[in-house]
Order: sequence, then structure tokens, then C-alpha cells
Amino acid sequence: MSQHHETPRRLRLGMVGGGQGAFIGGVHRIAARIDDHFELVAGAFASDAARSRAAAAELHVAEERAYPDYRAMAEAESQRPDGIDVVAIVTPNHLHFEVAKVFLEAGIHVICDKPMTTTLEDARTLAELVERSGLFFGLTHNYSGYPLVRQARDMVAAGELGELRVVQVEYPQDWLSTRLEDSGVKQAEWRTDPQRSGPAGCLGDIGTHAYHLARFVTGLELESLAADMHTFVEGRVLDENVHMMLRFRGGARGMLWSSQVVPGNENGLKLRVYGSQGGLEWHQETPNRLFHSPLGEPSRILTRNGPGLGEAALAASRIPPGHPEGYLEAFAQLYTDFAEQVRAHQAGRQAAALAANTPGVTDGVDGLAFITRALESSAAGGGWVDM
Repeated sequence: MSQHHETPRRLRLGMVGGGQGAFIGGVHRIAARIDDHFELVAGAFASDAARSRAAAAELHVAEERAYPDYRAMAEAESQRPDGIDVVAIVTPNHLHFEVAKVFLEAGIHVICDKPMTTTLEDARTLAELVERSGLFFGLTHNYSGYPLVRQARDMVAAGELGELRVVQVEYPQDWLSTRLEDSGVKQAEWRTDPQRSGPAGCLGDIGTHAYHLARFVTGLELESLAADMHTFVEGRVLDENVHMMLRFRGGARGMLWSSQVVPGNENGLKLRVYGSQGGLEWHQETPNRLFHSPLGEPSRILTRNGPGLGEAALAASRIPPGHPEGYLEAFAQLYTDFAEQVRAHQAGRQAAALAANTPGVTDGVDGLAFITRALESSAAGGGWVDM
């Protein structure tokens, strides 16, 4: 049997962070397993060696591959004949840059949670390193994995909305309405701490998702922004609420709102895009429906895996229409796309590896430029700043 037709082996996955009490580590592990392209075989799951070992035991990772820290892991795994193909970085934000750098320098492909780094300078350094190394770098802007988000992107690209005019994106949550960080909630502790989260709070955590979603679906480039970032809860230093006006290249106008202190909102990511010929609307909490309003015609609802969808949306669906697919499957879609790209890299098919439109290092740099400019604008009283 020729090599080409053999089922490829599972990619060996390592993980940095994601130990006991972590949220996103578990999500990455589930996502990596849904389509069966990855196998978790190694990790430095916590900054403390004993806790890393305990997490590894729970996750059925062999004891000799439960590492006390990520440097030891990168060194050992790069020397093993059965070493990891890819590392998933699911630590607090301030560690992303250093961990990614160490693994790239060890010749290991990287999947990183967003935001990619905490400074624009680090993001650019990492982008140069990725380019030099020729390795794969995936950024888990997971909302781009939803089938109907891919449908929306294709409809915009095909000109079905005409010339784009207005882009509205919002991402409200309520979980930080009180000082949750004082009650020992790990998530709240690091996300509200500038030493670990970086200089942006709500904006870095969820505002970047809203921005990436708007860019992913519309393909528009941001020209300038005006931001008002605010903190309401006493004793906090990072932003909890962001209002922003956006001007895109080519003339489209937009607004972005993200907040983590608005009661009654759980995970209310919503995108609305309007052009000269029609509009689209998508809600993350009901992700299996996409609203399409062609100008002068009745509005219609497109459903996941239902009639009238294009190839990209159908390819990202796993089960028949009417059975809800959601967050974990969208996350899994990115892992599946990433697996294809890593295998293309391994087979020396660089063109195929670069052809995918999954979020990567350039999106990471763009996200950090967005955060940096928003902070500048807000500090200067909300004036317009160029990207």
C-alpha cells in the first residue's frame, strides 16, 4: 500500500498549562480529541512540579513525560524519537511569548491561546521567529471555527451583501460584576491581574475575540479606532467595559462593545454586517442559525448543515441539522484544520500549509496592534488613532 493512502497517525500533542482548576486547558483537550487527530502525551501542566505530576496522572500522561517546567519539556521532547509534534499553550497571557519562543526554537509546532502575547513588540518578534523557523503557529480564535461563521465569511467574499457599509460586534458578559478574584476563583485572579493578563483586561480577554470575528467574516482591514475603556469595580486596575468606534479601509464604519460587568449576559458575542445589498446577523449563544436579509426581500434563516450552505460551512459540520453543535465543536474544527496544516508542514507541502484561512501569527500581531492602539486612544480621552 502506498504511503499516501495510509491513515496518518495521531499527532503527538504536548500541553503547557491547563492543570487542575484551569478552564481553557480542558477545552483544548476535548477539542483536540473530537476528530481524533491528536493524542496528549506530555505536559508541563502547572508551574509547580508536584501539581504538574498530579495533573498528568489524572490525564493519563506517562510519569516520565510530566515535566517540572516548559523548558525541560521542550528540551526533552525535541530529543525523543517519539517526541511531541505540537505543543498547546494554555497558560495565563504573560507566559505565551516565552513558552512559544522556547518550543519554536526547539523545532516544535505551536498552538497558542489568544491573545498571542501581552505586547506588540513581542508579537512581532514571535512572527519573525515563526517565519524564520518555517514551523506552524495556530492561534485559537475559536469563534472562527463555527460553520455558520464560515458561511457568513463566504457570503461576504462572494459579494452577496454588496459593498460593506456597517459592522457591529458586541461581546458582553457579567461574571466580573463583583470582586470574584477575592474569593479564590483562579480565572478571575489572573484575568484581573496586569502582571499575568497584560495591560488590557476585558479588551484582551474578549474584545480581541469580537475584533477577530469582525475581521474574519468581513475581510476588512481596520484603518483607525476611537476607544473608551473603563473600570467600574473598586480596586481593579484593568478595563472591564470597552466602547469603540471603528473606521475600516474602503469606507465601512463599525462599532465594538465588550464588557464583563453587565448583569444578565453570559457569553453574548454577536456580529451584524450590513452592505448595500443586504445584511447578516449571527449570535454565538444560538450558533446554529445565521440571519440573512437581502435588501427588499423577506429575511431568511440559514441553519447549520441545512439547505443553501456553501462548502466551507458544510465541511465544518459533524452531525445532521437540528442537532445543536456549539463551542466545543467549533474549537475542534480549528484543531482539525491545524492538524491538516501540521501534516502539510511535515510532508514538506508548504503551499498547502499556508493556504488555510485559520487564525495564525499574523492575526496575533493584528490583535496586539488593536489592543495597543485602543489603550493609546482611551488614555488620550478617546480620540481617533490610526492602526
